[in-house]
Amino acid sequence: MDDRPYAVLDIDATLSDTSKRIHFIEQKPKDWDSFFERAKDDAVLDEGLAVATTLAADHVIVYLTGRPERIRRDTEKWLKDNGFPDGKVYMRGNTDRRPSMLMKLGRLKRLAEQRPVAVLVDDDVKVIAAAKKAGYTVLRADWGLDPESQPTLFDAQESEGRT
Repeated sequence: MDDRPYAVLDIDATLSDTSKRIHFIEQKPKDWDSFFERAKDDAVLDEGLAVATTLAADHVIVYLTGRPERIRRDTEKWLKDNGFPDGKVYMRGNTDRRPSMLMKLGRLKRLAEQRPVAVLVDDDVKVIAAAKKAGYTVLRADWGLDPESQPTLFDAQESEGRT
């Protein structure tokens, strides 16, 4: 029986480099379809791959993303093709517009009912703060987008419930 704890990892701006598609949601109106359609072309963030690989040695990997369910096939293929460890992928429902903080915290609580959650790795400062307040160990992925210079993705995660 596998009694290893969970390591929960975000994808966008934690494992994948979203910088080449961020322009789709910097414009008005935001082009969410193109933003997500291009996710399959993201480069790997080397730091994210290293963290995921290291954690996989002693943890059951779970990917928890605000990406919509409709791009599951592309997301799972991207993870596999880029050498990320096997893990269950939890995605946002196609019509779920809750802030990432609420969506992810709810999933963390459900995961913790199955086995301990050892760590959450995410780039979103609000998700990190909420998870830490709820008692989870967190690792902020500060190697992806910088919230000071790239606020667009962070605004989308929290105010629009999109990623």
